[in-house]
This record gives sequence, C-alpha cells and structure tokens, in this order.
Amino acid sequence: MTPEQVALAQTSFRKVVPIADAAADIFYGRLFELEPGLRRLFPEDMAKQKRKLMQMLAVAVQSLHQPETVIPVARELGARHVGYGVEATHYGTVGAALLHTLEAGLGEDWTPEVAEAWGEAYAMISEVMKAGAAEVWSEPKG
Repeated sequence: MTPEQVALAQTSFRKVVPIADAAADIFYGRLFELEPGLRRLFPEDMAKQKRKLMQMLAVAVQSLHQPETVIPVARELGARHVGYGVEATHYGTVGAALLHTLEAGLGEDWTPEVAEAWGEAYAMISEVMKAGAAEVWSEPKG
C-alpha cells in the first residue's frame, strides 16, 4: 500500500467508527446473504462477534502504516480461524462483504480512491491470514 492509500483507509475508517454497530450489522447481513452456509460458523448471539470484528478492524487499520506490526497478528489470526472452519474460499466473500459495508457506511465519501485503498488493505491482510492458515492446513494430521 502507498502512504496515500494508508491515509485514505485510516481517515475513512474514522468515519465508520461512530456507526460501528450498524456497520457490523451490514457486514454480517451481507456476508450471510452472499454465503448463507457461513452462518453455521458463528454463535447464535452475534453481539460479541460484531464487537470483535470492529475492534479487529480498528487495530488493523490503525497499524497499516506499520505492516511489521500487522503481519504477525494477521498470520496468527488466519491460523486460528482454521479451527473455526474457515476455508481459503471464504476470504473472497469476506472481502466483498467488507467493501460493501464500507461503501454503505461511507456513502458519498466512498470514492474510487478510497475503494482502491480498502481493496489493497484487505488484499494485504487476507493474504497474510491465508498464509497463516496454510501452515495449519498443511500440517500432517495424525
């Protein structure tokens, strides 16, 4: 990511923070609309999960200018998500739901430049998460 893209992602996320509850609702609504089978991976009561999502996003976005701090955390998160039943194909669905959520939450502030910055941010984080997951997926069973 370029420094300008990092700044765009960070600035735009600050506009989402005040509507965090609604953003989490939009995200999970879209996620389960895109791939209904994912609902089984989550608890019945989603309140805690929604808070975790927004907290994780906040930490990741705040650290985008220091990828060396994001990478180990994202790698470990990816490895941990294997235990929850997350598969490599799910990352595309999550990215689509995230970008949809940001577009809905930012309204007219969702510009092509902001969309590109978020696309780059998600691509970077999801690739690191998938690398962490791949380590678990490739471990010998037994």
